[in-house]
Amino acid sequence: MSSSSARPAAEHLDVLVVGAGISGIGAARYLKTELPGKSFAILEARPASGGTWDLFRYPGIRSDSDLHTFGYAFKPWRDRQSLADAPRILAYLRQTAAENGIEEHIRYHHKVLGASWSTGEARWTVEVERADTGERTTLTCGWLFSAGGYYRYDEGFTPHFEGRDRFHGPVVHPQHWPEDLDHAGKRVVVIGSGATAVTLVPAMAGTAAHVTMLQRTPTYVVPVPRSDLVANALKKCLGARRGYALTRRKNIAQQRLIWRFCQRFPKAARRLIRWVNTRQLPAGYPVDVHFNPPYDPWDQRLCAVPDGDLFRTIREGRASVVTDRIATFTERGLLLESGRELAADVIVTATGLNVQAFGGIRLTVDGREVKLPDTLAYKGMMLSGVPNFAFAIGYTNSSWTLKIGLLCEHFCRLLAHMDAHGHTVCRPEPADPGMATRPFLDFGAGYVRRAVDTLPRQGDRMPWLTSMDYRDDVRLLRSGSVADPELRFSRATVGEEAAGRPVG
Repeated sequence: MSSSSARPAAEHLDVLVVGAGISGIGAARYLKTELPGKSFAILEARPASGGTWDLFRYPGIRSDSDLHTFGYAFKPWRDRQSLADAPRILAYLRQTAAENGIEEHIRYHHKVLGASWSTGEARWTVEVERADTGERTTLTCGWLFSAGGYYRYDEGFTPHFEGRDRFHGPVVHPQHWPEDLDHAGKRVVVIGSGATAVTLVPAMAGTAAHVTMLQRTPTYVVPVPRSDLVANALKKCLGARRGYALTRRKNIAQQRLIWRFCQRFPKAARRLIRWVNTRQLPAGYPVDVHFNPPYDPWDQRLCAVPDGDLFRTIREGRASVVTDRIATFTERGLLLESGRELAADVIVTATGLNVQAFGGIRLTVDGREVKLPDTLAYKGMMLSGVPNFAFAIGYTNSSWTLKIGLLCEHFCRLLAHMDAHGHTVCRPEPADPGMATRPFLDFGAGYVRRAVDTLPRQGDRMPWLTSMDYRDDVRLLRSGSVADPELRFSRATVGEEAAGRPVG
């Protein structure tokens, strides 16, 4: 074949980051500052950055983690709101991208379909589809960094509801909120009891005739101040950067203390939360019916409500909670298993997410497909047997971004270590293939339980344990060495596979 008719070589980058949400923007900033010589791009399937905070448009959407820990360590959160709404968070993320020159690295409408690793070439070949045109192309990279979160962006989870088609009004999932939905003066039923439901109820109650939260199982709901008075005072006295840093340390310690208290003294934690709920609700309210989960605190994530807004709408009679099961949808609402009928003009199915690891990207290594349940998570950021692949999964018991920052720091130190020693391939391999394992996300939430068999697993010892403790991760990811006997480095040349060798 003549040179004029040969296929052009695919564009090659040192690192490809998949996803331009809070994790991807953070990863890009660390790459730019810690490894300025590395070439990279962010591939984003959607037409805008921001991930979750651009995708979800339902009323009242906000973070249930304080932004002093949910925000980046390197960029102070300057807003007075600590539990902030989505527009403020989105503005913060896009400002971060603009200030750090990241926007020019984002390629929108680029959906990653699959990636194949060649040990001989020490590179990934990544298949990309242009979401706007359907055109397909390929890129190659030395490292693939998955920052796409843990759920499907194209569909939420909705269980089967008997008779759903009979209902005459709109049935809406929060992940696909229609811009023209008008609920003013209407009776709304929100099905669910998680973070989305407890956000929607007070937000819609402002204009709806009445909002009912219909739950099958209660959730722990805790009022939290929308604004952190201590944080605002520290920023005023010490300046934005120092005040933010001190608030961040305070809140990290506070989160850890609450979680450890709930784990060590679950009965006491349950009693304390019940006492708080009783004080927030009207006298004689059946707290043990509607706010008494059958599990211990932090077996699932606690739901934070800013300034107790959910409880306030219940006190004012604008919202109510019903604990029951749905027998069937009817033309005018819902028939419950107890025989009670709930009239509704609008029904919202706040029934959760569909968990999807790494955006559903199909991975192959030297021609063999990677089956995620057969892999183990190394330091909560890489997969056994999968070279030059890293991912960003944050905390389930604390602010997501706290772990993302540590992972990105460690990732940059790992790449610098490889450059310093002339390595091009890095592959985690457990020394004991028969090591006992457990689910990667050891968490009781329904969306996790539904997907647990499709996810990687974790081991019973470091570095194969996935830590959910910030202090432990500081020691492991920030202070600990990147070299490890179970992390095998090698140098590969085109057409020749180099034998892996442990580096201690």
